[in-house]
Amino acid sequence: MSSTMTYKGQTARVEFDARDNILVGRLIGIGDIVSFHADSVAELRAAFEEAVDDYLETCARIGKAPQQPASGKLMLRVPPEVHGAALVAAQAAGTSLNQWAAKVLAEAAHHPG
Repeated sequence: MSSTMTYKGQTARVEFDARDNILVGRLIGIGDIVSFHADSVAELRAAFEEAVDDYLETCARIGKAPQQPASGKLMLRVPPEVHGAALVAAQAAGTSLNQWAAKVLAEAAHHPG
């Protein structure tokens, strides 16, 4: 079982480590390795926020911009029939393909099925 949590624009994936009987989290969507752990759910949020704060402070101290999970640019390769159907759906909705795709992706990401 895993879940995610977000703080200051950073997202972490949290899993239960049955071997050590702890909750373990790691920031996702960035190349830097930032992890944290806690013995209970009550301690987990504080450990996560402390890890993010430490990461941001370290980046500021060394003059490095913190990595962001995404740039806002997304390149996809899809079958031509999917591309065509998406173009038709976007035109039917009265929007550009980019606006339509952004809306569909946002809805899917916030309400995974």
